[in-house]
Amino acid sequence: AVAALKAGAYDYINKPFDLEDLRELIGRALETRSLRREVAWRRAQADTCTLDGLTGESAAFRELIRVTQKIAAAPRVPVLIHGESGSGKERVARAIHCQSPRANGPWVTLNCSALPEGLMESELFGHEKGAFTDAKQQKRGLLELADGGTLFLDEIGDLSLALQPKLLRVLETQSFRRLGGSREIQVDVRFVAATHRNLPEMVREGLFREDLYYRLNVGTIDVPPLRSRQEDILPLARHFVAEAARAVGARVLKLDHALEPLLLSYAWPGNVREMRNV
Repeated sequence: AVAALKAGAYDYINKPFDLEDLRELIGRALETRSLRREVAWRRAQADTCTLDGLTGESAAFRELIRVTQKIAAAPRVPVLIHGESGSGKERVARAIHCQSPRANGPWVTLNCSALPEGLMESELFGHEKGAFTDAKQQKRGLLELADGGTLFLDEIGDLSLALQPKLLRVLETQSFRRLGGSREIQVDVRFVAATHRNLPEMVREGLFREDLYYRLNVGTIDVPPLRSRQEDILPLARHFVAEAARAVGARVLKLDHALEPLLLSYAWPGNVREMRNV
């Protein structure tokens, strides 16, 4: 038993044993493993709080940074980031987290267009054991994982109408219940949402709740498209070339001057994401 514990075993049990005792012991072991993974994940998140990719020299970029820093300093204010696809909304959201008093807390992301409604609710709120057919054990949702930090809701315009009032309640009360649960769970989470959609128009069409829109739209950031800040194209290109050099293990990669007119004359419909991939 001593040798097994030194080798990494959680515990041991004497024979003959009762199955219920064994079940409880295994349950505690699984919970301990889950907590250790969460601690490791939180530490990894704190260690990777960088502003990589926020690069530019234009007046529009400087204004974007100014507004981002101002909003970041108010750690409880919800933020709505609007911009075209690929314009760098998630990098701005990450900057808000990294420059805020919550920087040492968790950074958690959820893409609202990536999951069906049923899975989205479980992912966000978590669930109790037996809450539905496949709920074989308790699961903590992203709201709990983001406690003390920031929850980034990407593509908020794709959130279903059924989930919108539930999210609104969390925004207003900072509390929720897991699926199948009866206990109110209190959290301290800053919400940052992003979308490429026209939310005011969606509100008029009845596709997005007006009260949720106003609750999210307290701190507002508009990320300009790359074509409207041409002075940022070459600095960004050099940044991504340097990033690529690190990825392939090369010490130095430089942008050929002959490419600069081509980069400057292109409209970049896919914005910063397109440039990075190019």
